[in-house]
Amino acid sequence: MLEELEVRNLGPIRAANLALGPGMTAITGETGAGKSMLLSAIQLISGSAASSARVTPGADDAWAQGVFEVMLSGRAARISGEAGLPPQGSGREQASVHGPRRVALRSGANLDVADDAGVGEDTTGELFLSRQVPASGRSRAILDGHTVPQALLGEVSGELVTIHGQADQMRMASPARQREFLDAVADCERESEAYTKAWDALQAADAQLKKIMTQESGVRARADYLRDSIAQIDKVDPKAGEDVELKERRSRIENAEEIATGVGSALMALDSSQVALDSDGDADGASAVDLINRAVDSLRSIRVEGGFDDAADRLESINTDLADVVYTLSGRMNEVEDAGSLDSINLRIHELDELMRRWGPELSDVITWREKAGYEVEDLDASPQKVEELKAKRAELFDAAVEAAEQLSVKRAAAASDLAVSVTRELGQLAMGGARFEIRVVRRQHGGSDAHSLAVDPASTEPGLRREEGATGFRLDPLDAHGMDDIEFLFTPFPGSPQLPMGKSASGGELSRLMLALELSAASRRQVVNTDMTFIFDEVDAGVGGKAAVELGKRLAQLARTSQVIVVTHLPQVASWADAQFVVSKGGVRERGVSDSGGTNAATETVVPAAEGSVGRSGVETTVTKVEGEARVREIARMLSGAESKTSLDHARELLAASNL
Repeated sequence: MLEELEVRNLGPIRAANLALGPGMTAITGETGAGKSMLLSAIQLISGSAASSARVTPGADDAWAQGVFEVMLSGRAARISGEAGLPPQGSGREQASVHGPRRVALRSGANLDVADDAGVGEDTTGELFLSRQVPASGRSRAILDGHTVPQALLGEVSGELVTIHGQADQMRMASPARQREFLDAVADCERESEAYTKAWDALQAADAQLKKIMTQESGVRARADYLRDSIAQIDKVDPKAGEDVELKERRSRIENAEEIATGVGSALMALDSSQVALDSDGDADGASAVDLINRAVDSLRSIRVEGGFDDAADRLESINTDLADVVYTLSGRMNEVEDAGSLDSINLRIHELDELMRRWGPELSDVITWREKAGYEVEDLDASPQKVEELKAKRAELFDAAVEAAEQLSVKRAAAASDLAVSVTRELGQLAMGGARFEIRVVRRQHGGSDAHSLAVDPASTEPGLRREEGATGFRLDPLDAHGMDDIEFLFTPFPGSPQLPMGKSASGGELSRLMLALELSAASRRQVVNTDMTFIFDEVDAGVGGKAAVELGKRLAQLARTSQVIVVTHLPQVASWADAQFVVSKGGVRERGVSDSGGTNAATETVVPAAEGSVGRSGVETTVTKVEGEARVREIARMLSGAESKTSLDHARELLAASNL
């Protein structure tokens, strides 16, 4: 609930601080005194648009702050914590933690227990929602002392405040707001979450299917290119390292004569037995092998103790290595190819170079590309089959979404029936006995040829679903992100008047009472009451008087049993039901009254007076005063007759005494 509302430099209000409590609070005062500015302050901290035109002339900025008591387990506290706000100090006390932990600290909860075992449903704390509007420039949205996006402030306040002014009532006329209201009353969170999950899965399948079908022509072109490329590579049939080997072979053929001369000379020098004799029939000199053999023989012929066998052994080892070299060179001499094979080698190298130019740069890259291309072609060839498989999967997902939407629709239908009956009954208690409220839930069908429709008529004993003949089955078009229902609130203000959509058939006062009837009916249906919520009603009493006004006040007081209610009213029959009352007045005049004992009044001044000569836009300063005891009697008397008299004072006391549930 809203515990405290602080306002500074907003229109004619220089400074005001309202300490609010549970139950029902009435805000009263003469027309034009500035009651709307208090409502504007609440709208500002709720994330609504800000205007520098509302800043008090001469002030640097306007300021509004609301201190809310919240349930630690509620959505508002969770949203604050999820925003990741750092620690901050408030205007009233220093906070050492933020979000839900800070809230728990304010309530005296054991944080270790809260972290380990969860927080109790009745654990409460405080959140600070603030708004600063400069005389020029952009406004600041502030949550727990830290600047946040305006949307975040609106998201948090949406869990804490429901405002029923004329503009807000007109927003309720939108189908989206009506659907949200009905869903909140229908207790269909589980069905709604199930449908959202099914809808998201269906949307993902549709996106994937659309992408594949859009790319189908490109897929075919890609597959043709890959097949042609694979065919060209396979025709050449390259082998890893083949290009290097071929270039070596070509080099040997091109240098065959030089290779033969050089290798032959080397063999002659190493081992003359490996080459042909010259024309004289004798080797040209001794070879290295011959010379080493002679040296070995010479060393082994020495017959002395400690001879030269070790040296001879080493020379024989050298001779063995030379024999290996000679063998290798002899083999290379035999490998020299015929020059006639050079053309075929050059042709093969050219084919390989062409492959590397297109799919290289290395031959290994060509081979790797061909392997990958083969796998890709297989995938692309399977694309039509994948499309069919995805279509089948999508059909299953659509059926699941339809089933989830039907379950959600059934919940909505049942709630709509009960809610319409309850609202019509409440309207009768609010001096609108001939009014009738109806909720129409229409299940969309393909092409609109068939529909499940729900027309809830409180006068009927059998409200429910009616299915038209000739159903053709569901298609894609009946579904959207919220289900398959078109929801419309219809209102007939008096017998004989046409039934029209809500907002088109009701005046401002009628719409205010209709909103009150909706909230009263919704409160009675809530299985878990949102005790965080504060309901604010503006001009709910327009066009109401006498007994109807008394009943209106009583109904507001009943709503205040489960939620905090703040009502801006001109009617004493409504204000008298409030648990607390604030008076908005012009001129900064302190309200004075006489107590039963003859002492000063019980009014509490909640305005810090402006400096002398400072005024609001209208030339006067507005003050906000909490009235209690005899001061409240005097205010009710003023509202009754416009002046204080013994008769009006007595009437005021009687009215206050009678305004009890």
